[in-house]
Amino acid sequence: IFPQYSGNKEITWMMLEAGAETDVVNSVGRTAAQMAAFVGQHDCVTVINNFFPRERLDYYTKPQGLDKEPKLPVKLAGPLHKIITTTNMHPVKIVLLVKENPLLAEVEALQKCYRVLDLICEKCMKQKDMNEVLAMKMHYISCIFQKCITFLKEREDKLDGFIKSLLKGREKDGFPVYQEKLIRESIRKFPYCEATLLQQLVRSIAPVEI
Repeated sequence: IFPQYSGNKEITWMMLEAGAETDVVNSVGRTAAQMAAFVGQHDCVTVINNFFPRERLDYYTKPQGLDKEPKLPVKLAGPLHKIITTTNMHPVKIVLLVKENPLLAEVEALQKCYRVLDLICEKCMKQKDMNEVLAMKMHYISCIFQKCITFLKEREDKLDGFIKSLLKGREKDGFPVYQEKLIRESIRKFPYCEATLLQQLVRSIAPVEI
């Protein structure tokens, strides 16, 4: 029984780490994620859609072409990969993952990381088998990293201040307005306007007032 049918997340993850391809289709033209969704195994869909092989990130730790330096220092690859593969996309969770790693929680490190994320986003959109979900995720994390940089540069309370801003609710109902605006802004800044996923998100969110 294929793990996407049985709903075993751990086996699905092990197969992915062993090199299973996520974009291979079966006899009816469906990928593993599509088949898992069809039989209601949404945890497995989440695992498959959030998987990003470490070697794809390690590519950026080596100088490419005419570059004398790699775009991503080796020491940042592990911490960045941990964030890329997380399935919890809450902005506070991502900022906490940055904050807990001293190597990441610096302006220069985050600048290198978000630029690499933007390159991965572009690659996801321009490759033969376009991956809009992964592209949007990379862009979203990049936007949060850029906001982290702003707080590290401008606020004395640094990332703690960012977390407080994300969690602070408005007086009348406790709704986290800043958090909502950050997420909407990241969607609005997605650079590939033709993406089906972007259009679906805009149609869903635009009519809803904050």
